[in-house]
Amino acid sequence: STGEVVVRAPWTTQGYFGNSEGSDELWRGGYLHTGDIGIVDSAGYLRITDRLKDVIKSGGEWISSVALEDIVSRHEQVGEVAAIGVPDERWGERPMLLVVLKPDVSSPDVDGMKALIEGEVAKGELSQWAVPEQILIVDEIARTSVGKINKKALRDSHSG
Repeated sequence: STGEVVVRAPWTTQGYFGNSEGSDELWRGGYLHTGDIGIVDSAGYLRITDRLKDVIKSGGEWISSVALEDIVSRHEQVGEVAAIGVPDERWGERPMLLVVLKPDVSSPDVDGMKALIEGEVAKGELSQWAVPEQILIVDEIARTSVGKINKKALRDSHSG
């Protein structure tokens, strides 16, 4: 099953400098909490699927934002994509995709993007819960000062 990756080894950090509360949270239960979500496959390999802060929790299911982004980025019109969880009264959160189109695209194929996700559902690679109701075409995606997609800012601006 999918869950948070926790580790314990002599060479891991013992905590945060000058932050005992943060260190206690980092090491709760005697394990270092990495903040990564992963799954161990049948061969015993750990596959990291997302960050805990970015995973979308919908109706008790964990949906990988990274998996959704990887799938939709295969569409020929997609220049950039970000998947976020937005509040949902019934399910807690639902996935939403923010898509920046390639410069030469005049008519977005949102149905085709959704079909890519549904194809992965049909193959058993994703849960039906992962199919977003909303795929928004945007001019740009917010970034942090170091150029990473700023999912916190995106969640804040699309939280309702």
